[in-house]
Amino acid sequence: MVFLKNAVAKGAVCLDGSPPVYHFSAGSGSGANNWVVHMEGGGWCRNTDECAVRKGNFRGSSKFMRPLSFSGILGGSQKSNPDFYNWNRVKVRYCDGSSFTGDVEAVESGKNIYYRGFRVWRTIMDDLLTVRGMNKAQNVLLSGCSAGGLAAILHCDRFHDLFPATTKVKCFSDAGYFLDGKDISGNNYARSIYKNVVTLHGSAKNLPASCTSKQPAELCMFPQYVVPTLRTPLFILNAAYDSWQIKNVLAPSPADPKKTWAQCKLDIKSCSPSQLTTLQNFRTDFLAALPKPGQSPSLGMFIDSCNAHCQSGAQDTWLADGSPLVNKTQIGKAVGDWYNDREVSQKIDCPYPCNPTCKNREDD
Repeated sequence: MVFLKNAVAKGAVCLDGSPPVYHFSAGSGSGANNWVVHMEGGGWCRNTDECAVRKGNFRGSSKFMRPLSFSGILGGSQKSNPDFYNWNRVKVRYCDGSSFTGDVEAVESGKNIYYRGFRVWRTIMDDLLTVRGMNKAQNVLLSGCSAGGLAAILHCDRFHDLFPATTKVKCFSDAGYFLDGKDISGNNYARSIYKNVVTLHGSAKNLPASCTSKQPAELCMFPQYVVPTLRTPLFILNAAYDSWQIKNVLAPSPADPKKTWAQCKLDIKSCSPSQLTTLQNFRTDFLAALPKPGQSPSLGMFIDSCNAHCQSGAQDTWLADGSPLVNKTQIGKAVGDWYNDREVSQKIDCPYPCNPTCKNREDD
């Protein structure tokens, strides 16, 4: 567990001004010069009140962060993570509330909040490159889950540009493909979240210029507008009935004042027939927002019909007996095959409830 104390002088800090953190496990043998850099998730804060709450926990302050164990894509055993187990493995902690995009020079005076997520990202990457030896990397994978999975898309080309042309660089987004969709009341609720995040954190200048040159900045927080502009190979892992998106994109509380979706949001098995129809339509819209299979030969996809959120961090969803299957393939194998160019698959599951291998839950 590495606290970057020297980052404080550069203003590269968590929401409360504390130093950024990453966890590091050194590579060995054939993996000594290979790196997987995985960014933690945890939503966003879109106003001073939400960000102030985060200052009191690990989502906004490294004072509350503790050591953690690595599993899934970060796991260290050959059996359970055959393609990445002996790589240099990094988990970048998330304490800025902007998917590592913010950079406002002024400190928010009333509540003493720092909006510096992009500075945190750059400073951690610089430390990995210059102190840990990532500048000598042969193979690199930038990955993340949820808000970190979004960051893996938003920073993908920028990450690629940190390395010489001889380094193989790819990006992997787990549960980061947030849909620009309408909620059950017909409003673009997700769009309003991102508009507020971009404004509060000063994110626009750090979003991909390949998108912001054509679209309003808040739309460039949505992968469907960024991915077609990327130069770097990408793998998209997402549940078609993403449990976080059902709660916050499709049926957010403001769109459901009578709480008719309360049970359905907690457990897909509790959804009424009409709610299931709405969920099937959400899946249809989600699939339509994905890059078209065949559009990019380097694009990997694994879209299972699970009611889950983040499936690469826990061993039982990544690669284990009973892990989710699409076309008889587990997630860890599909990602490894894609990274190593054994097979680039674009697997899209049949609709719910057809997949008995799902683990329906949220992992951050």
